[in-house]
Amino acid sequence: MIRFENVSVTYDGAPGPAVQGVDLVVPEGELVLLVGPSGVGKSTVLNAVSGLVPHFTGGTLRGRVTVAGRDTRTHKPRELADVVGTVGQDPLSHFVTDSVEDELAYGMESLGLAPAVMRRRVEETLDLLGLADLRDRSLATLSGGQRQRVAIGSVLTPHPRVLVLDEPTSALDPAAAEEVLSVLQRLVHDLGTTVLLAEHRLERVVQYADRVALLPSPGAAPVVGGPAEVMAVSPVYPPVVSLGRLAGWSPLPLTVRDARRRAAGLRERLAGRDTAAVRAPGAPVEPVPVPRPRRRFGRARPGEPGAGPVLAAEVRDLTVTRDRVRALRGVDLSVAPGETIALMGRNGAGKSTLLDALVGLVGPDGGTVRTGGVAPHRASPRELVRRVGLVPQEPRDLLYADTVAAECAAADADAGAAPGTCRALLTGLVPGIPDTVHPRDLSEGQRLTLALAVVLAARPPLLLLDEPTRGLDYAAKAHLVPLLRALAAEGHAVVLATHDVELAADLADRVVLLAEGEVIADGPTAEIVVSSPSFAPQVTKILAPQRWLTVGQVREALA
Repeated sequence: MIRFENVSVTYDGAPGPAVQGVDLVVPEGELVLLVGPSGVGKSTVLNAVSGLVPHFTGGTLRGRVTVAGRDTRTHKPRELADVVGTVGQDPLSHFVTDSVEDELAYGMESLGLAPAVMRRRVEETLDLLGLADLRDRSLATLSGGQRQRVAIGSVLTPHPRVLVLDEPTSALDPAAAEEVLSVLQRLVHDLGTTVLLAEHRLERVVQYADRVALLPSPGAAPVVGGPAEVMAVSPVYPPVVSLGRLAGWSPLPLTVRDARRRAAGLRERLAGRDTAAVRAPGAPVEPVPVPRPRRRFGRARPGEPGAGPVLAAEVRDLTVTRDRVRALRGVDLSVAPGETIALMGRNGAGKSTLLDALVGLVGPDGGTVRTGGVAPHRASPRELVRRVGLVPQEPRDLLYADTVAAECAAADADAGAAPGTCRALLTGLVPGIPDTVHPRDLSEGQRLTLALAVVLAARPPLLLLDEPTRGLDYAAKAHLVPLLRALAAEGHAVVLATHDVELAADLADRVVLLAEGEVIADGPTAEIVVSSPSFAPQVTKILAPQRWLTVGQVREALA
């Protein structure tokens, strides 16, 4: 169904090919998972299937890509639309209508399907993806995860023979991700749909793949094989595989169920060991070298607003309405300096709205919000930047310069930081990003990392992160976690809204669960996630009833 024949792609002005030597055949009715570190060219490979490369992105494509016998060099994306459905990393860039139902129907209208067929398929897709309650909602009022489901639904309704998905579960809560992946599996097994997808959260998807194609480094030829075979040599792998490597299991397990069957011996070795004796999430570690700004933003000077022992943030009985939807109702939250809190809950629970309230982007309809002792929605931007920084779900909202170097220089100037501060942070998180590249030409993960470095350059006492690991591979997360721990150890408070249960287990002191705009649980990470089947990390599920959270904890205990 999809055939790559010695394909290479070189973008204009790039020093070398983004991908090269790609020989890959995806038969009809097969699900192939594309994996690799951030920036190795996964999105380029996907875009070559839909014809976006080179017709939309420009650059030079050598070799041949065919889909259902059509050569993508001679067929533009619109001439492949009846065969290929594509969902990129940014759902907003796909939308052409204003409401959920209209968006689901648009692709079928473009293909001239009969109204009765369109109506039936819209209803089927609303049920498949759990969107029935949102059918009349404006797309602008949806959460990031809800938009992701609508984007996936909009390409499912025309019933394409090939689905190309770039990070399809990155913005979804665990339950919604399972629903989407179950739908994809049904399409593959029952209808013979061919699926090619790239995903960094391998713990969610690797067990569904028929084969895995690994891009080990930029420009390197892919390694293709069975999931367990490729995971044994891959530089990126999920916690279940990491635990299998640590325990010496062969073949490596890909699912929690397989790992639990082999974990009896490991549980015996860990029996009697105190999980509290192992460093808890959020505990101080060796500091990561973080260049210091000229002025420390983490504390107010005596006599300045916010001086003295105040909480980093305090929310009391907060109610917020957005676009006639009650997003938050009666929320209470206190954030102490040096504390790391994970906000979790299903898509649309109110996590992003709570972050927006803390940074002053929305004002309360009822209750109070205090950030560093001031009401953020009434504070001036100059005053607020000394107290709080937000990395939003859409990192491009923070980026406006023409090159990475200019972006970093502007961030240093705005923060009053020493020149090179932002650039050093960026290199520490994702090495190898050139100074001269335009931010829009970065991968989603690289762009998110750049936005994070821009905000961290000011070292705000309260750091807010909305889905900070969306688009990041495991190596980038491994750099991010100690950096945030080091900031917390110096007294900075960190609040992150995330669906990444592995990140929460590794980093957070507390987990706050939200549902329908209300706080339904607030407590230590181990207590909240261990008792939740949806938000428990893989290690917890494998080693239950023992209360281990991460592979790092297990490794430390065994040592």
